[in-house]
Parts: sequence; C-alpha cells; structure tokens
Amino acid sequence: MPLSHWYLKGKRIEGESDITTKQSSHKNYNSSPGFNRVLALTRKMNKVCLNVAMNSPHLMTLKQLQKRSSLTLRSVQWLKTSHEHNFNRDLKHSLPVGLGLSETKITSHSSDNTKEGVIEAGPFQGGRMQQKSGPVVLADEVKNPAMEKLELVRKWSLNTYKCTRQIISERLGRGSRTVDLELEAQIEILRDNKKKYENILKLAQTLSTQLYQMVHTQRQLGDAFADLSLKSLELHEEFGYNADTQKLLAKNGETLLGAINFFIASVNTLVNKTIEDTLLTVKQYESARIEYDAYRTDLEELNLGPRDANTLPKIEQSQQLFQMHKEKYDKMRNDVSIKLKFLEENKVKVLHNQLVLFHNAIAAYFAGNQKQLEQTLKQFHIKLKTPGVDAPSWLEEQ
Repeated sequence: MPLSHWYLKGKRIEGESDITTKQSSHKNYNSSPGFNRVLALTRKMNKVCLNVAMNSPHLMTLKQLQKRSSLTLRSVQWLKTSHEHNFNRDLKHSLPVGLGLSETKITSHSSDNTKEGVIEAGPFQGGRMQQKSGPVVLADEVKNPAMEKLELVRKWSLNTYKCTRQIISERLGRGSRTVDLELEAQIEILRDNKKKYENILKLAQTLSTQLYQMVHTQRQLGDAFADLSLKSLELHEEFGYNADTQKLLAKNGETLLGAINFFIASVNTLVNKTIEDTLLTVKQYESARIEYDAYRTDLEELNLGPRDANTLPKIEQSQQLFQMHKEKYDKMRNDVSIKLKFLEENKVKVLHNQLVLFHNAIAAYFAGNQKQLEQTLKQFHIKLKTPGVDAPSWLEEQ
C-alpha cells in the first residue's frame, strides 16, 4: 500500500464535527477547545509527514504532499472563513498527481459525543469520459462461403435430428403420423404389384433361357440328322425327315424366342423404369410427410407451453417452418396421385398388348402353325435377327 494511502487512511482529524456539514457558527472559533486541539494535532502531523518524506523513496512526491497538504497551519487558519463545500473541493485538489489517487472524501463519525472527520482515498476514475466503441457492422457485408456451408450443415443436421426423432416415435407408438388412407392403399397395391411383376419377369427370363438352349439343341440335332442322311444310304429318308423337323422346330423356336424377349423387354421397362420412377416420387412424398409431422409436433409442443417474450419468436419461427413443410407435403401428395393415375393407364395399355402377344405366340408355336406365329410377330412389329448376320451399319440404314 502506498505511504500516502496509509497516511491519509491511518490518521484521523479530531475537532469540529462540521467538516462535512455546514458550520453552525464562526464566532469565538479561535478560543474554542476544539480549534486548539486541531492546531496541536496539525503540528504533530506536519512533523510526522516531514520524517516520512525524508525516509521515503518517493521523496519529491511526499514533499509535495507536505507542501500542498491542506492540514498545515495556514490551511487551519483558512478554515475559519471557508465554507464546507470550498474546503472539500480544495482538499481533493491538494493531493499530488503522482500518487495515483484521484478522489478523496471527508466523512464525519460520531462516537461518545466526540466527533471526528476521516480522509479517505478512492480509486482513480479519470476526469474525462472514455468513449466505448462497439462492433462495426457492415450493411452490405460479403458472405463467407465457408460460413454458408456451415449454416447449411447446421440446418441439415437439425432437420435430420427432427426426422429421426419422429421416425423413432412412430415406431415406438408414441408419436402421431398423418395418413391419407386412399393414397396409402394405392401405394401399397403398387408395391405389391411390382413384386408380382418382378416374379413374372424372372420366370419369363428363365423360359427364354431354356427356350434358347432348346432351340440351339434342336439346330445341332437337325445338322446331325442331315449329316447322317448323306452318309447312310439305307436310312437316307428317315434321317432327312427328322433333320427337316428339327430345323423347322428351331426356326419356330427362334420366332417364339423373339416374341418372348420382346415381352420381357416391355415388362422390364414397366417395372424397373416406370414403376420405379413412381416409387421414387412416393419415397419423396414419405420424406415430406415425416418432415411435416416432425415440425407439426414441434409446433404443438410449443403451443402447449407458456407464451412469453422468449417463446413467442420461437413459436412464430416454428409456425413458418410448419407452413413451409405443409406446402411441400401437399405438393408431393398431389404429384404422387397424378403419377399413380398415369401409371395405371400406361400399365393397362402396355400389359394388354404384351399379354396378347405372349398368348398368341405360345399358342401358334405349340400348335405348329408357322404362319400364325409369323403374323403375330408382324402384328406387333417385331423383327427377328437372323443368326450369323450382324446388324446393318448406319450408312446402310440411310
């Protein structure tokens, strides 16, 4: 603690009680007992101040304190004619600047009918007001791409959390979900039909593979009969009949194989492209439904809570998000309804033609009616690829 602080805090001035209040009277001030006591105490304090100043490393500062102190004999004589507010002001300005003290105050205490004043030093606050500078905000500040990405990640994480919580709540039976009974039934029928069509497609591919192997075997068998017909003179006719029959069956098999492959290609397009595209829209619809229910649940929870200055902005923001996801959900529901309608019309048209083709081709093949089989392929504009002949180039097609 600085010596000046100890000096000012440790010594008390006994005497008049009106140092911090208005002096009640100035008459007979020199002859009053209190004045004599103050005068004697002041002389002692001057001696103490001088001794401390001589032995202190802050010699010049404490000498200035002793010279400028208002507790000298000259200051005490001046107290007789000064008012209280002038005395307090001069006492504050009498302290040296180098000690780091800026403010002193004089308070009066009363104990056992003895009144005394205490000089206290307070912390330095400065004579000038310091301006507080706040953050400078630019109106047209350029956004940082990294911050934009972080904001997108934050929104994605929050949305994922809400949707995951909604899914878990639905599976545990705790949360409610929005259900369109008519649309859900149509979607369920579509998924069931897709599985059945995939099974038909798989069986048709198996039939095509087996028919191809049979046709290949019949062709080889016809070649073998024809070779034996040339080498066996005794069985020339018999081998020749069988060779012609197997070659005819192989030719009809190739025609049937072309019809079956055309049926497989059409059903594959229907199942893996048209229906799959509709189911992709259904998945987007279900995601929109989950988001809609998640934000609906949040809004309901906020509405059940208290409404104050802190919750009202959250409720308003939640209402906006709920409305946005509701519009998205309604749009996706309409898209699914339209696609299901178009899919049903396209499915009926495509499957009708393909089923007629499959039936007529199979019936004509096993009936041995080669002309009807060929007419069936012409009816559906099916061109068979001749074995061993490559497809024409684009120049030949021109």
